[in-house]
Amino acid sequence: MSINVPEKFLKEEYKKLTNKTLNTPDFQQYKSIVTDNYKRSDDRTEYHLKEGLTEQVSTKLDFIFKRISISSKEIKEPQFENLEEIAKYFRILLDEERKKYILLFAYNGTGKTRLSAEFKTLGQTLNEETGEKTADTLYYNAFTEDLFYWDNDLENDTDRFLKLNSGSRFFSGLKELEMESRIRPFLHRYADFDFTIDYDEYKINFYKNVTIDGTSQRIDNIKVSRGEENIFVWCFFLAIMQLVVDKEESYSWVKYIYIDDPISSLDDNNVIAVASHLANLMSDADIKVIISSHHTLFYNVLCNEIKNPERLFFQRVTSNGLYMLKDTSNTPFFYHVALLKELKKVADSGEIYSYHFNILRNVLEKTAAFHGYQHFSSCLRIDNDDDFVVHKRMVNIMSHGNYSVFEPTPLADDNKEYFRNILDNFLEDYKFNQRIFDKEQVQEDD
Repeated sequence: MSINVPEKFLKEEYKKLTNKTLNTPDFQQYKSIVTDNYKRSDDRTEYHLKEGLTEQVSTKLDFIFKRISISSKEIKEPQFENLEEIAKYFRILLDEERKKYILLFAYNGTGKTRLSAEFKTLGQTLNEETGEKTADTLYYNAFTEDLFYWDNDLENDTDRFLKLNSGSRFFSGLKELEMESRIRPFLHRYADFDFTIDYDEYKINFYKNVTIDGTSQRIDNIKVSRGEENIFVWCFFLAIMQLVVDKEESYSWVKYIYIDDPISSLDDNNVIAVASHLANLMSDADIKVIISSHHTLFYNVLCNEIKNPERLFFQRVTSNGLYMLKDTSNTPFFYHVALLKELKKVADSGEIYSYHFNILRNVLEKTAAFHGYQHFSSCLRIDNDDDFVVHKRMVNIMSHGNYSVFEPTPLADDNKEYFRNILDNFLEDYKFNQRIFDKEQVQEDD
């Protein structure tokens, strides 16, 4: 990590830094580190960095000034020269600040997948005596999907199966852990096909049970679609992530989990179930997790369902190739506004699914918390007791359950009407700028 620590501050700059910026709750812990390592000049007009600082102190100061820059609304200069620097910054953020979750939003082409690879590489070590390579990061990205590849039986076109890369640590203890029984509950949340694993040959066969003329039949060796394959790989990863959460010995080496764009191949209408499920799994995990995505709705749901994440917008400056991170905690484009836009859009179109009640409940809960209430129902209109009871029950019932990502079921007409009434009442009672629903807003890209 290249060190970029200011050599000096003017008196006014230094006072603003120490008396204002470093007095905020987010940075107060760093104040003594800064004040201990700068000294006032003889003429009392400047403060200079002390000489002979250790590498450890210099690295800490560099991290502090990057943290301040990322959180500032005024500073817009790039903070990082390359992806390795960002990966190192994330490790300090997770370890020394004891952050548990980092959520990263970035447009395609910025370098999200390469950043996840850099983070993973930093945790790898090679034992020169044994030649054994150790790691500390379980990751999901495009490289993970490449661990699975098809043998389509081109000669006979009948025995089609998905091969596993047997040399990858991703598949540690595959047979002993009975992965079929661990993957299947995840898969059946999302899909209607099934599978078997040949643990000796490291291959997977897919099948589907269908009803023909009233009789149930099993169709073997099917070739699942690309989308179904991706959701299977995702469920395979979730099963392994559950093993990490459960502290299974085979995955005791995992210190971090890094997930990059797990829903890239799914339809926009289906990301809610995946994001909600992931957030629920993470909430029980005693593990540090980074998730990056280019998908606005997926990112929004995670931000609303995960407790106290570090929320960052990742950019690359095209003019010089340098990188920036920006704190998005107070950016209106994200979170409740984006979710409300999604709800209004589906309410107007009539394409309302059960999982849209999940989003509605999230917005109600966040609004209730903001106004100091303990329950989302405090934000439901209560001028009619009967309607209030029904609306509260509808939000409770419809915001729980498992939803197929391939065959989402629209709500019945009466439930759609309940949804519209709850949303319309909320938008009337809590005034938002109508312009956010009238046109698309574009994320500022400095």
